[in-house]
Amino acid sequence: MRSLLLILLVVISFISCKSSKSVNEKQKHKNHTSKVEVKPHSRADSIIDFAKGFEGVRYKYGGTTKKGMDCSGLIHTAFKSKRVELPRTTKDLSVAGDWIDLKDVKKGDLLFFATKKNSRKVNHVGIVIDVRVGYIEFIHATTSQGVITSLLSERYWYFAFVQARRVL
Repeated sequence: MRSLLLILLVVISFISCKSSKSVNEKQKHKNHTSKVEVKPHSRADSIIDFAKGFEGVRYKYGGTTKKGMDCSGLIHTAFKSKRVELPRTTKDLSVAGDWIDLKDVKKGDLLFFATKKNSRKVNHVGIVIDVRVGYIEFIHATTSQGVITSLLSERYWYFAFVQARRVL
């Protein structure tokens, strides 16, 4: 009987210790999470989110809807959704805004490419959606796969790259 009482007393003391520790840990966690700052959703982020809504949409020359989209149509439509008026064609987009060095690109900037063999004439465009050291991701509409995201470091896109421009 005494041993049973002793065991019961030990179990209760362990339970009470654990309980107070959990309360302290919960309080620490609560205090820690309350200090987390949430970045405001930028205009570029809103444009990117809108463009991502077209991922998987098939390519259609001159297209600007979910039924079909071309590369400049994606840019024109995404920016227009946030009241930023841009030219409709890749050629006209390639002189809009300001030229920027590739090392200075940010979300929302435009990347231009020359995809025809033996030509440096711009004929393709995409929107930068993520930038980290040595990593630039962009969304664009390709003739073969429709609206997709790609990395500038992919061999094809790296060698086709011509310029970057800032329109925001």
